[in-house]
Amino acid sequence: MLNEPIPFDPAHDLDALAASGALGGNVALFRQPRGRDLLRRAAPLDDWCALRARHGVWPYGRTLDGPPAPLATVERRQGINFASQDYLSLSAHPAVIDAAMRVMAECGPHSAGSAILLGNSRYSGALEEAIGQLLDCSHVVLFPTGWGAAFGAVTALVHGSDHVLIDALAHASLRQGAHAATRNVAAFRHNDCDHLRELLASLRAVDANGAILVITEGLFSMDADSPDLPLMQYLCREYGATLLVDVAHDLGAVGPGGSGVVGAQGMLGKIDIVMGAFSKTFASNGGFVACLEPSVRRQLQLFAGPHMFSNALSPVQAATVLECLRIATGEEGERLRADLMRNAVELRALLQEEGLRCLGNPSPIVPLLLGPESATRIAGMLLARRQVFVNPMEFPGVPLGAARLRLQLMARHTPAQVRRAARQLAEAVRRALAAPRPLLQPSTQA
Repeated sequence: MLNEPIPFDPAHDLDALAASGALGGNVALFRQPRGRDLLRRAAPLDDWCALRARHGVWPYGRTLDGPPAPLATVERRQGINFASQDYLSLSAHPAVIDAAMRVMAECGPHSAGSAILLGNSRYSGALEEAIGQLLDCSHVVLFPTGWGAAFGAVTALVHGSDHVLIDALAHASLRQGAHAATRNVAAFRHNDCDHLRELLASLRAVDANGAILVITEGLFSMDADSPDLPLMQYLCREYGATLLVDVAHDLGAVGPGGSGVVGAQGMLGKIDIVMGAFSKTFASNGGFVACLEPSVRRQLQLFAGPHMFSNALSPVQAATVLECLRIATGEEGERLRADLMRNAVELRALLQEEGLRCLGNPSPIVPLLLGPESATRIAGMLLARRQVFVNPMEFPGVPLGAARLRLQLMARHTPAQVRRAARQLAEAVRRALAAPRPLLQPSTQA
Protein backbone atom coordinates (compact mmCIF):
# COMPACT_ATOMS: atom_id res chain seq x y z
CA MET A 1 0.00 0.00 0.00
CA LEU A 2 1.17 3.52 -0.79
CA ASN A 3 1.57 5.93 2.09
CA GLU A 4 -1.10 8.58 2.58
CA PRO A 5 -0.25 11.96 1.03
CA ILE A 6 1.20 14.65 3.27
CA PRO A 7 -1.63 17.10 4.18
CA PHE A 8 -1.39 20.05 1.84
CA ASP A 9 -3.72 22.92 0.95
CA PRO A 10 -2.77 24.21 -2.52
CA ALA A 11 -5.19 27.15 -2.34
CA HIS A 12 -3.30 28.56 0.66
CA ASP A 13 0.18 27.12 0.47
CA LEU A 14 0.81 27.94 -3.20
CA ASP A 15 0.18 31.63 -2.50
CA ALA A 16 2.72 31.50 0.30
CA LEU A 17 5.13 29.60 -1.90
CA ALA A 18 4.93 32.24 -4.64
CA ALA A 19 5.58 34.99 -2.12
CA SER A 20 8.58 33.19 -0.62
CA GLY A 21 10.90 33.71 -3.58
CA ALA A 22 11.47 29.97 -3.95
CA LEU A 23 9.81 29.92 -7.37
CA GLY A 24 11.83 32.82 -8.77
CA GLY A 25 15.18 32.83 -10.50
CA ASN A 26 17.08 30.15 -12.35
CA VAL A 27 20.50 28.57 -12.34
CA ALA A 28 21.65 30.78 -15.22
CA LEU A 29 21.70 33.78 -12.86
CA PHE A 30 24.45 32.13 -10.83
CA ARG A 31 26.48 30.54 -13.60
CA GLN A 32 29.48 32.89 -13.44
CA PRO A 33 29.76 34.44 -9.99
CA ARG A 34 32.12 37.39 -9.63
CA GLY A 35 34.64 38.18 -6.92
CA ARG A 36 38.18 37.27 -5.96
CA ASP A 37 37.19 34.72 -3.30
CA LEU A 38 36.55 31.44 -5.10
CA LEU A 39 35.42 29.77 -1.90
CA ARG A 40 32.71 32.26 -0.96
CA ARG A 41 31.46 33.86 -4.14
CA ALA A 42 28.99 31.03 -4.75
CA ALA A 43 27.20 31.80 -1.46
CA PRO A 44 24.17 33.41 -3.20
CA LEU A 45 23.67 30.21 -5.19
CA ASP A 46 23.76 28.15 -2.01
CA ASP A 47 21.30 30.50 -0.33
CA TRP A 48 18.91 30.23 -3.29
CA CYS A 49 19.09 26.42 -3.30
CA ALA A 50 18.51 26.37 0.46
CA LEU A 51 15.47 28.64 0.05
CA ARG A 52 13.99 26.25 -2.50
CA ALA A 53 14.74 23.27 -0.28
CA ARG A 54 12.98 24.88 2.70
CA HIS A 55 9.84 25.31 0.61
CA GLY A 56 9.94 21.83 -0.91
CA VAL A 57 10.80 22.81 -4.49
CA TRP A 58 14.41 21.62 -4.63
CA PRO A 59 13.98 18.10 -6.07
CA TYR A 60 17.66 17.30 -6.61
CA GLY A 61 20.01 15.09 -4.64
CA ARG A 62 17.24 12.95 -3.20
CA THR A 63 18.09 9.64 -1.53
CA LEU A 64 16.74 6.34 -2.80
CA ASP A 65 16.21 3.71 -0.10
CA GLY A 66 16.63 0.33 -1.80
CA PRO A 67 16.66 -0.51 -5.50
CA PRO A 68 15.44 1.80 -8.32
CA ALA A 69 12.26 -0.23 -8.70
CA PRO A 70 8.96 0.85 -10.29
CA LEU A 71 7.61 1.17 -6.75
CA ALA A 72 10.47 2.76 -4.83
CA THR A 73 11.16 4.35 -1.47
CA VAL A 74 12.59 7.85 -1.61
CA GLU A 75 13.63 9.32 1.73
CA ARG A 76 11.34 6.94 3.63
CA ARG A 77 8.29 7.53 1.45
CA GLN A 78 7.13 4.88 -1.00
CA GLY A 79 5.77 5.86 -4.39
CA ILE A 80 5.62 5.22 -8.12
CA ASN A 81 9.07 5.82 -9.54
CA PHE A 82 9.31 7.66 -12.87
CA ALA A 83 12.67 9.18 -11.96
CA SER A 84 15.14 6.28 -12.42
CA GLN A 85 16.92 5.09 -15.53
CA ASP A 86 16.37 1.33 -15.47
CA TYR A 87 14.38 0.96 -18.66
CA LEU A 88 14.23 -2.85 -18.87
CA SER A 89 14.03 -3.27 -15.07
CA LEU A 90 17.28 -5.25 -15.10
CA SER A 91 18.78 -3.77 -11.92
CA ALA A 92 16.68 -6.20 -9.84
CA HIS A 93 16.75 -9.11 -12.31
CA PRO A 94 17.82 -12.28 -10.44
CA ALA A 95 20.26 -13.34 -13.18
CA VAL A 96 21.93 -9.93 -13.15
CA ILE A 97 22.28 -9.92 -9.38
CA ASP A 98 23.62 -13.48 -9.46
CA ALA A 99 26.23 -12.56 -12.11
CA ALA A 100 27.38 -9.56 -10.09
CA MET A 101 27.67 -11.55 -6.86
CA ARG A 102 29.48 -14.41 -8.55
CA VAL A 103 32.11 -12.17 -10.12
CA MET A 104 32.45 -10.15 -6.92
CA ALA A 105 33.42 -13.36 -5.14
CA GLU A 106 35.79 -14.31 -7.96
CA CYS A 107 37.54 -10.99 -8.69
CA GLY A 108 36.67 -8.57 -5.93
CA PRO A 109 35.11 -5.11 -6.33
CA HIS A 110 37.92 -3.15 -7.98
CA SER A 111 39.79 -3.06 -11.30
CA ALA A 112 42.77 -1.40 -9.54
CA GLY A 113 44.21 0.04 -12.73
CA SER A 114 43.70 1.98 -15.92
CA ALA A 115 42.53 0.00 -18.93
CA ILE A 116 45.77 0.92 -20.70
CA LEU A 117 47.74 -0.70 -17.86
CA LEU A 118 46.44 -3.69 -15.87
CA GLY A 119 42.83 -2.66 -15.27
CA ASN A 120 41.23 -4.97 -17.83
CA SER A 121 39.65 -8.31 -17.04
CA ARG A 122 38.37 -11.19 -19.10
CA TYR A 123 34.91 -9.77 -18.47
CA SER A 124 35.76 -6.39 -19.96
CA GLY A 125 37.27 -8.13 -22.98
CA ALA A 126 34.11 -10.18 -23.44
CA LEU A 127 32.02 -7.02 -23.05
CA GLU A 128 33.93 -5.22 -25.82
CA GLU A 129 33.30 -8.19 -28.10
CA ALA A 130 29.58 -8.36 -27.24
CA ILE A 131 29.04 -4.64 -27.90
CA GLY A 132 30.89 -4.92 -31.18
CA GLN A 133 28.65 -7.79 -32.26
CA LEU A 134 25.46 -5.93 -31.29
CA LEU A 135 26.43 -2.81 -33.24
CA ASP A 136 28.33 -4.57 -36.04
CA CYS A 137 31.42 -2.51 -35.17
CA SER A 138 34.80 -4.21 -35.11
CA HIS A 139 36.52 -2.05 -32.50
CA VAL A 140 35.28 -1.04 -29.04
CA VAL A 141 36.87 0.98 -26.22
CA LEU A 142 35.34 0.93 -22.72
CA PHE A 143 35.16 3.90 -20.34
CA PRO A 144 34.39 4.10 -16.61
CA THR A 145 31.41 6.43 -17.22
CA GLY A 146 29.18 7.36 -20.11
CA TRP A 147 30.10 11.01 -19.60
CA GLY A 148 33.75 10.06 -19.94
CA ALA A 149 33.06 8.13 -23.15
CA ALA A 150 31.41 11.17 -24.74
CA PHE A 151 33.95 13.73 -23.58
CA GLY A 152 36.89 11.41 -24.21
CA ALA A 153 35.84 10.47 -27.73
CA VAL A 154 35.52 14.08 -28.88
CA THR A 155 38.67 15.40 -27.20
CA ALA A 156 40.78 12.47 -28.39
CA LEU A 157 39.75 12.74 -32.04
CA VAL A 158 39.29 16.49 -32.58
CA HIS A 159 42.18 18.98 -32.70
CA GLY A 160 42.23 22.75 -32.48
CA SER A 161 42.12 23.26 -36.25
CA ASP A 162 39.24 20.79 -36.75
CA HIS A 163 35.51 21.55 -36.83
CA VAL A 164 32.59 20.19 -34.82
CA LEU A 165 28.96 20.45 -35.91
CA ILE A 166 26.71 19.35 -33.07
CA ASP A 167 22.95 19.08 -32.59
CA ALA A 168 21.79 22.00 -30.47
CA LEU A 169 20.23 19.62 -27.92
CA ALA A 170 23.07 17.11 -27.61
CA HIS A 171 24.26 15.94 -24.21
CA ALA A 172 26.36 18.37 -22.17
CA SER A 173 29.23 15.85 -22.16
CA LEU A 174 29.42 16.06 -25.95
CA ARG A 175 29.08 19.85 -26.03
CA GLN A 176 31.72 20.34 -23.37
CA GLY A 177 34.03 17.92 -25.16
CA ALA A 178 33.60 19.83 -28.40
CA HIS A 179 34.41 23.19 -26.81
CA ALA A 180 37.39 21.69 -24.96
CA ALA A 181 38.80 20.32 -28.23
CA THR A 182 38.41 23.27 -30.62
CA ARG A 183 37.05 26.78 -30.97
CA ASN A 184 35.48 25.77 -34.27
CA VAL A 185 32.15 24.55 -32.92
CA ALA A 186 28.75 25.27 -34.46
CA ALA A 187 25.34 23.94 -33.44
CA PHE A 188 22.79 22.90 -36.04
CA ARG A 189 19.09 23.16 -35.32
CA HIS A 190 17.72 20.12 -33.54
CA ASN A 191 17.33 17.16 -35.94
CA ASP A 192 17.45 19.58 -38.91
CA CYS A 193 19.38 17.88 -41.72
CA ASP A 194 18.82 20.82 -44.08
CA HIS A 195 20.60 23.11 -41.62
CA LEU A 196 23.35 20.53 -41.20
CA ARG A 197 23.81 20.40 -44.98
CA GLU A 198 24.08 24.21 -45.10
CA LEU A 199 26.74 24.23 -42.41
CA LEU A 200 28.71 21.42 -44.04
CA ALA A 201 28.63 23.18 -47.42
CA SER A 202 29.73 26.47 -45.85
CA LEU A 203 32.62 24.82 -44.04
CA ARG A 204 33.84 22.98 -47.11
CA ALA A 205 33.69 26.21 -49.13
CA VAL A 206 36.32 27.76 -46.84
CA ASP A 207 38.18 24.67 -45.59
CA ALA A 208 38.42 21.88 -48.15
CA ASN A 209 40.75 19.68 -46.13
CA GLY A 210 39.89 20.21 -42.46
CA ALA A 211 38.38 17.41 -40.41
CA ILE A 212 34.71 17.77 -39.45
CA LEU A 213 32.99 15.78 -36.70
CA VAL A 214 29.18 15.75 -36.74
CA ILE A 215 27.53 14.81 -33.45
CA THR A 216 23.97 13.67 -32.74
CA GLU A 217 22.07 11.20 -30.56
CA GLY A 218 19.93 8.17 -31.22
CA LEU A 219 17.24 9.16 -28.72
CA PHE A 220 17.27 12.64 -27.19
CA SER A 221 16.60 12.35 -23.48
CA MET A 222 14.75 15.65 -23.01
CA ASP A 223 12.62 15.50 -26.17
CA ALA A 224 12.15 11.76 -26.88
CA ASP A 225 12.83 12.15 -30.59
CA SER A 226 15.42 10.83 -33.04
CA PRO A 227 17.30 12.11 -36.10
CA ASP A 228 17.34 10.71 -39.63
CA LEU A 229 20.57 8.73 -39.29
CA PRO A 230 20.76 7.43 -42.89
CA LEU A 231 20.50 10.98 -44.22
CA MET A 232 23.00 12.33 -41.72
CA GLN A 233 25.54 9.63 -42.54
CA TYR A 234 24.98 10.30 -46.26
CA LEU A 235 25.65 14.01 -45.74
CA CYS A 236 28.82 13.21 -43.84
CA ARG A 237 30.03 11.03 -46.68
CA GLU A 238 29.13 13.70 -49.24
CA TYR A 239 31.13 16.40 -47.45
CA GLY A 240 33.97 14.29 -46.08
CA ALA A 241 32.85 14.51 -42.46
CA THR A 242 32.67 11.91 -39.68
CA LEU A 243 29.44 11.06 -37.83
CA LEU A 244 29.29 10.26 -34.10
CA VAL A 245 25.98 8.99 -32.67
CA ASP A 246 25.34 8.83 -28.92
CA VAL A 247 23.03 5.88 -28.14
CA ALA A 248 23.01 6.21 -24.36
CA HIS A 249 19.22 6.22 -23.99
CA ASP A 250 18.12 3.85 -26.74
CA LEU A 251 20.60 0.97 -26.96
CA GLY A 252 19.04 -2.12 -25.41
CA ALA A 253 15.73 -0.39 -24.72
CA VAL A 254 14.41 -0.06 -28.28
CA GLY A 255 15.06 -1.49 -31.74
CA PRO A 256 15.24 -5.06 -33.06
CA GLY A 257 17.25 -7.22 -30.70
CA GLY A 258 17.92 -4.18 -28.53
CA SER A 259 19.99 -2.53 -31.27
CA GLY A 260 18.54 0.90 -30.55
CA VAL A 261 17.67 3.58 -33.07
CA VAL A 262 20.74 2.64 -35.12
CA GLY A 263 19.29 -0.84 -35.65
CA ALA A 264 15.73 0.41 -36.10
CA GLN A 265 16.90 2.67 -38.94
CA GLY A 266 18.93 -0.08 -40.63
CA MET A 267 22.30 1.51 -39.88
CA LEU A 268 24.15 -1.23 -37.99
CA GLY A 269 27.74 -1.29 -39.16
CA LYS A 270 27.23 1.90 -41.19
CA ILE A 271 27.75 4.67 -38.61
CA ASP A 272 31.32 5.96 -38.32
CA ILE A 273 31.40 6.16 -34.51
CA VAL A 274 28.81 4.98 -31.96
CA MET A 275 29.15 5.82 -28.29
CA GLY A 276 26.89 5.01 -25.39
CA ALA A 277 26.42 4.46 -21.68
CA PHE A 278 25.54 1.45 -19.54
CA SER A 279 23.65 3.49 -16.94
CA LYS A 280 20.23 3.50 -18.61
CA THR A 281 19.47 -0.09 -19.59
CA PHE A 282 22.43 -2.15 -18.44
CA ALA A 283 22.30 -1.79 -14.64
CA SER A 284 25.78 -0.36 -14.25
CA ASN A 285 27.95 2.69 -14.66
CA GLY A 286 30.32 2.87 -17.61
CA GLY A 287 30.34 3.66 -21.29
CA PHE A 288 31.87 2.72 -24.62
CA VAL A 289 32.92 3.98 -28.01
CA ALA A 290 32.53 1.64 -31.00
CA CYS A 291 34.06 2.32 -34.39
CA LEU A 292 34.89 0.74 -37.73
CA GLU A 293 38.59 1.70 -37.94
CA PRO A 294 41.33 0.13 -35.80
CA SER A 295 43.29 3.39 -35.91
CA VAL A 296 40.43 5.20 -34.19
CA ARG A 297 40.46 2.63 -31.39
CA ARG A 298 44.18 3.18 -30.89
CA GLN A 299 43.74 6.96 -30.85
CA LEU A 300 41.05 6.63 -28.19
CA GLN A 301 43.11 4.26 -26.05
CA LEU A 302 46.08 6.64 -25.92
CA PHE A 303 44.52 10.11 -26.05
CA ALA A 304 41.05 9.88 -24.46
CA GLY A 305 41.81 11.09 -20.95
CA PRO A 306 38.89 9.41 -19.16
CA HIS A 307 40.06 6.06 -20.61
CA MET A 308 43.81 6.56 -20.24
CA PHE A 309 43.87 8.18 -16.80
CA SER A 310 40.91 6.60 -15.01
CA ASN A 311 40.58 3.16 -13.49
CA ALA A 312 38.88 0.73 -15.81
CA LEU A 313 35.43 -0.76 -15.30
CA SER A 314 35.55 -3.24 -12.45
CA PRO A 315 35.03 -6.92 -13.27
CA VAL A 316 31.70 -6.72 -11.42
CA GLN A 317 30.52 -3.83 -13.60
CA ALA A 318 31.62 -5.54 -16.80
CA ALA A 319 29.98 -8.83 -15.81
CA THR A 320 26.76 -6.99 -14.90
CA VAL A 321 26.58 -5.32 -18.30
CA LEU A 322 27.39 -8.60 -20.04
CA GLU A 323 24.48 -10.35 -18.33
CA CYS A 324 22.16 -7.43 -19.16
CA LEU A 325 23.27 -7.62 -22.79
CA ARG A 326 22.54 -11.35 -22.84
CA ILE A 327 19.01 -10.72 -21.57
CA ALA A 328 18.35 -7.63 -23.70
CA THR A 329 19.36 -9.31 -26.95
CA GLY A 330 17.35 -12.49 -26.34
CA GLU A 331 13.69 -13.47 -26.23
CA GLU A 332 13.23 -12.09 -22.73
CA GLY A 333 14.57 -8.76 -23.91
CA GLU A 334 11.95 -8.64 -26.65
CA ARG A 335 9.21 -9.23 -24.08
CA LEU A 336 10.60 -6.56 -21.78
CA ARG A 337 10.80 -4.03 -24.62
CA ALA A 338 7.20 -4.82 -25.53
CA ASP A 339 6.13 -4.18 -21.93
CA LEU A 340 8.15 -0.97 -21.85
CA MET A 341 6.58 0.30 -25.06
CA ARG A 342 3.08 -0.65 -23.83
CA ASN A 343 3.66 1.50 -20.77
CA ALA A 344 4.99 4.39 -22.83
CA VAL A 345 2.10 4.36 -25.29
CA GLU A 346 -0.50 4.09 -22.53
CA LEU A 347 1.00 6.88 -20.40
CA ARG A 348 1.27 9.24 -23.37
CA ALA A 349 -2.33 8.51 -24.39
CA LEU A 350 -3.66 9.10 -20.87
CA LEU A 351 -1.78 12.38 -20.51
CA GLN A 352 -2.85 13.61 -23.93
CA GLU A 353 -6.47 12.82 -23.05
CA GLU A 354 -6.01 15.24 -20.15
CA GLY A 355 -4.85 17.94 -22.55
CA LEU A 356 -1.19 17.72 -21.58
CA ARG A 357 1.59 18.03 -24.15
CA CYS A 358 4.00 15.09 -24.43
CA LEU A 359 7.07 15.73 -26.56
CA GLY A 360 8.55 13.32 -29.07
CA ASN A 361 7.52 9.76 -29.83
CA PRO A 362 6.82 6.64 -27.74
CA SER A 363 10.04 5.58 -25.99
CA PRO A 364 11.23 4.95 -22.43
CA ILE A 365 11.19 8.73 -21.95
CA VAL A 366 7.98 10.77 -21.75
CA PRO A 367 8.82 14.51 -21.55
CA LEU A 368 5.88 16.60 -20.36
CA LEU A 369 6.41 20.23 -21.40
CA LEU A 370 5.22 22.89 -18.94
CA GLY A 371 7.31 25.93 -19.90
CA PRO A 372 7.68 28.14 -16.80
CA GLU A 373 10.27 26.99 -14.28
CA SER A 374 7.94 27.94 -11.42
CA ALA A 375 5.18 25.63 -12.67
CA THR A 376 7.61 22.75 -13.08
CA ARG A 377 8.87 23.19 -9.52
CA ILE A 378 5.34 23.21 -8.13
CA ALA A 379 4.29 20.17 -10.15
CA GLY A 380 7.31 18.19 -9.00
CA MET A 381 6.60 19.11 -5.37
CA LEU A 382 2.91 18.22 -5.59
CA LEU A 383 3.69 14.88 -7.23
CA ALA A 384 6.25 13.96 -4.57
CA ARG A 385 3.61 14.61 -1.92
CA ARG A 386 1.30 12.24 -3.79
CA GLN A 387 3.95 9.51 -4.04
CA VAL A 388 4.79 9.94 -7.71
CA PHE A 389 8.50 10.60 -8.21
CA VAL A 390 9.53 12.45 -11.37
CA ASN A 391 12.47 14.56 -12.52
CA PRO A 392 11.60 18.24 -12.97
CA MET A 393 13.98 19.53 -15.62
CA GLU A 394 14.98 23.16 -15.99
CA PHE A 395 18.07 25.10 -17.09
CA PRO A 396 20.82 24.01 -17.66
CA GLY A 397 19.24 20.66 -18.57
CA VAL A 398 16.81 22.39 -20.95
CA PRO A 399 16.59 25.95 -22.33
CA LEU A 400 15.19 28.74 -20.16
CA GLY A 401 11.41 28.90 -20.41
CA ALA A 402 11.18 25.30 -21.64
CA ALA A 403 11.03 23.50 -18.31
CA ARG A 404 9.38 20.10 -18.19
CA LEU A 405 8.80 16.94 -16.24
CA ARG A 406 10.85 14.04 -17.56
CA LEU A 407 9.13 10.73 -16.91
CA GLN A 408 11.28 7.63 -17.33
CA LEU A 409 9.45 4.35 -17.64
CA MET A 410 10.42 0.79 -16.86
CA ALA A 411 9.30 -2.51 -18.29
CA ARG A 412 8.04 -3.60 -14.87
CA HIS A 413 5.74 -0.65 -14.26
CA THR A 414 2.25 -2.14 -14.00
CA PRO A 415 -0.76 -0.81 -15.93
CA ALA A 416 -2.33 0.17 -12.59
CA GLN A 417 0.75 2.22 -11.66
CA VAL A 418 0.73 3.95 -15.03
CA ARG A 419 -2.97 4.83 -14.74
CA ARG A 420 -2.67 6.08 -11.17
CA ALA A 421 0.38 8.18 -11.99
CA ALA A 422 -1.33 9.68 -15.04
CA ARG A 423 -4.21 10.94 -12.89
CA GLN A 424 -1.83 12.44 -10.36
CA LEU A 425 0.28 14.03 -13.11
CA ALA A 426 -2.72 15.68 -14.73
CA GLU A 427 -3.97 17.10 -11.44
CA ALA A 428 -0.53 18.35 -10.38
CA VAL A 429 0.18 20.03 -13.70
CA ARG A 430 -3.20 21.78 -13.76
CA ARG A 431 -2.66 23.15 -10.27
CA ALA A 432 0.91 24.16 -11.05
CA LEU A 433 -0.01 26.06 -14.20
CA ALA A 434 -2.83 27.86 -12.37
CA ALA A 435 -0.66 28.77 -9.36
CA PRO A 436 0.50 32.35 -8.69
CA ARG A 437 3.69 33.33 -10.45
CA PRO A 438 6.77 34.19 -8.35
CA LEU A 439 6.91 37.64 -6.84
CA LEU A 440 10.56 37.82 -5.83
CA GLN A 441 13.83 37.27 -7.67
CA PRO A 442 16.97 36.14 -5.84
CA SER A 443 20.07 38.27 -5.72
CA THR A 444 23.10 37.10 -7.68
CA GLN A 445 25.60 39.40 -5.96
CA ALA A 446 28.54 37.68 -4.30
